Amino acid sequence: MMIRFRLAACLLAALVAAVAAPAAADDFTSHVDPFIGSGGHGHVFVGASVPFGAVQVGPANFHQGWDWCSGYHHSDNVLAGFSHLHLGGTGISDLGDILLMPYTGKLSTGPGSRKDPDAGYASRYTHDQEQVRPGFYSVVLLDHDVHAELTATKRVGLHRYRYPADKRAHLAIDLKFENGGGRVVETRMRKVDEATIVGYRRSAGWAKDQRIYFALKSSKPFAEFRIFLDSREVGRESAEGRGLRAVGTYEGSPGEVLVRVGLSPVSEENALANLEKEAVAADFDTVAAAAKAAWNDQLGHIRIKADERTQRIFYTALYHTMIAPALFNDHNGDYRGADGKVYRNAEFDNYTIFSLWDTYRAAHPLFTLTQPERVGQFIETMLAIRDQQGKLPVWHLMGNETDTMVGYHAVPVVVDAYFKGLLDADPERAFEAIKNSAMRDERGLDSIKEIGYIPAERESESVAKAMEYAIDDWCIAQMAKALGKQEDYDSFSGRAKAYRQYFDPTTKFMRGKLSDGGWREPFDPVASSHRRDDYCEGNGWQYLWLVPQDPEGLIELLGGDQPFGEKLDQLFTVESVKSESASADISGLIGQYAHGNEPGHHTTYLYAFIGQQWKTAALVRKILTTLYSDQPDGLSGNEDCGQMSAWYVFSAMGIYPVNPAAGVYVFGSPLVDKATIALPGGKSFAIVAKNNSPENLYIQSAELNGKPHTKSFITHPDIVAGGELTLVMGPEPNKAFGSAPEDRPKSKVISR
Repeated sequence: MMIRFRLAACLLAALVAAVAAPAAADDFTSHVDPFIGSGGHGHVFVGASVPFGAVQVGPANFHQGWDWCSGYHHSDNVLAGFSHLHLGGTGISDLGDILLMPYTGKLSTGPGSRKDPDAGYASRYTHDQEQVRPGFYSVVLLDHDVHAELTATKRVGLHRYRYPADKRAHLAIDLKFENGGGRVVETRMRKVDEATIVGYRRSAGWAKDQRIYFALKSSKPFAEFRIFLDSREVGRESAEGRGLRAVGTYEGSPGEVLVRVGLSPVSEENALANLEKEAVAADFDTVAAAAKAAWNDQLGHIRIKADERTQRIFYTALYHTMIAPALFNDHNGDYRGADGKVYRNAEFDNYTIFSLWDTYRAAHPLFTLTQPERVGQFIETMLAIRDQQGKLPVWHLMGNETDTMVGYHAVPVVVDAYFKGLLDADPERAFEAIKNSAMRDERGLDSIKEIGYIPAERESESVAKAMEYAIDDWCIAQMAKALGKQEDYDSFSGRAKAYRQYFDPTTKFMRGKLSDGGWREPFDPVASSHRRDDYCEGNGWQYLWLVPQDPEGLIELLGGDQPFGEKLDQLFTVESVKSESASADISGLIGQYAHGNEPGHHTTYLYAFIGQQWKTAALVRKILTTLYSDQPDGLSGNEDCGQMSAWYVFSAMGIYPVNPAAGVYVFGSPLVDKATIALPGGKSFAIVAKNNSPENLYIQSAELNGKPHTKSFITHPDIVAGGELTLVMGPEPNKAFGSAPEDRPKSKVISR
C-alpha cells in the first residue's frame, strides 16, 4: 500500500508544481504529436489519457478493417462518438467501450454508418478542426455544430461540449458500439437522478469476458432520458438488454456542458466513487492542466538535445510507451482478477494490457530506467494473475488471458527486475511462478519436456514457439543460479539451447523439424503463411537470428565470426519480397530484415558480438531516419503497446538491450546529441554524442566518467550509478572500436 501512496504523493506534488508554474522550456508535451502512427499500420491510440491511466478517452471511427484496431485511423473523416477504452498499436481489435456522442436536431437511436452518417448521430469531421496533445483532444462535429473537448484523470474521462444556440441538444450513451471486436453480451443502465446515469457493459471478444461499469454525471440535467434496444424504447428510469443505447435531451440550448464519466472493473458504486474521488469538483481546464503536468513529469525522465523533428519523434515515442500497461483497479484498490473474482483493497496497483510478446524486448527494459517504481507493481500484478489463472500472463487484456502470440514472456520481465533490484515480491515466490509457467503441458511445452523440441506436424509455429521459449528458459536458468538452485539451472540452461534443434547446417536456417528428425519440406526462407507454418509473423530469414540469449552459440552454428557476419550482411541485402500469404506485420523491410515486427528488433545489434559495431551503427542510423518520421504514417508497423517506440527511444540515445534480462545495453549510433536519464535519489546519467551529425554516425571512441571505455556496450549498474558516457562520432568507421573479444558484449547477466 505504501508504494501506491508514495507514487500518488509524488505525482500530486508534481501536478501542483507544474500547474502553478508558468510555461517554460520544460514543456515536453509541446514536442509530442499523438497523430504520429495514427495512419499507415501504426494503430496508435488518439485521444486523452494520463500516463498508464485506466481511461483512454478518444474519438471512435466506425471499424473499417485491420488499420482501425485502435478505433481510429487518420484516413477517416466520420466519428461514431467518443469511447473511454482504447488499445494502442495492437494488431487485433477490441475495447471501444462506453461511447458518448453529443448531437443536435431530431432524435436518433443509433449512430448510422460510415457510408451513411446522416442516418444517425454520427458526424463528419476534418483534421483542420481537430487537435490532440497529451491529456487533451478536441474536434468540431461538423454535422451537429458541436465543439467537443476531452481530457482525463486516471479513472475518469471528462467531456466538454459546446452546443449551438439554435438546435435541440442531445447526448447519446451507446453501450452497443463495437470496434470490430468486443461483441456485446449484456448491458444495463439506470438513471440515478436528472444528471446522473450508471450502467454496465459486458462483452466477449479478444477479452472473452470483459466487464466495465460506469457512472456519468452531466453538469446540466436532462429534461428527458430514454433508453432504447435497437429503435424500441425500453425504459426511462432503467433497463437491461443486449446492446442498450440511451439518449438524454437537454432543455432548450444548454450551451456548454461538462460530462464526467468514471469507470470501474468492479461495480457501478466504485465507478461513482472513482468519479467522486478524482473529478467531481474540478473544472475541465484544471483537469486538462493536471493531465498535461502528469505527462510533463513523466516525459521529463529523459531530456534530450536534438533538432525539433527528432525531438518530436522522440518524445512522441516516449509518450507511446506510457499508454500501456493501464491501471485496472479502483481508487480504493479493488480490482477484478483473472479468475473473475473481485479482490478488495489490494496493496498494489493492478494493471492490464500486457502485450508481452512485443514489450519484453525493449519496453519493459526501458521501464527499469524510466519507471523503476512501477516495475514492482507490474510484477505484483503478474504474480497475482498467476495465482488466479495458474500461470503468468501471456497477453493479458482487461482481466482476461488471451494467450495471443508465443512464449511465456512475463519471465524475462520478472527476471530482469530481480537482477536490477526492482522486484517487490519474494524472490522465491517469483521463481516458483516463472518455473511453473515453463513446466505446463500446453502450446508445445509437452514436446519440449519430452524430446527437447516441438515437431512441426504436432504444433503450428513450432520454430517460433521453441525459440521464444528458449529465451525465457535462459532467464529462468540465470535466476535459478542466483538463488542457488543448481538442478533448475542445469535443466533450464539445457532448454535455453533448444534453438539448436532447428538449425539446418545445409541451408543454414532455422527450419521446421519433424518427429522422425527430418526437415519439413519444401523449404523457402522467404515463405511465410500467417500463423499456419513454422514461424509466427515471420520467415526463415527473420527467425534465424532470434537467439538474443546466446549470440555466441549462434555464431558457432554459423561457422564463426566471418561466416556469421556474411550471413547477417545477406539479411539486409537480399531482395525485399514477401510471399502472398505472409502476415501484414512483416513490414519495414530492409532486405529481409523486417523492422515493423518485433522478433527482429535486436538483430542489427548482433554485429557487436563479432566485433563489427560499426555495421550496427550504420543500420541503426538508417532505421532511425528512414523507418520513423513525424507524419501520421511515421511508424513502419504496429506500435504494439510501446515496443516500436521503445526501440526508437533506446536507439536514438545510442543503446539497446539485446538480451532483455542481462542488464547490458549494446551501442548503436546515437541520433540525439545528448540524452539525460533521471535516476532515483536525484542522480542522472547522460549519454553525449560529441561531433554528432547525419554524416558523423560512427563511434570513434568512448569515455565513461572521463575514462576511456573500449567496450561496445554499457551495463545497467554503470547507468544507475550516475555519470556520463561520451561517444565521439565521426564520418568513417573506426573498425577497431569494440572489436577485441574482451570488448564485445557477452551472454551473461550483469546485475546490480
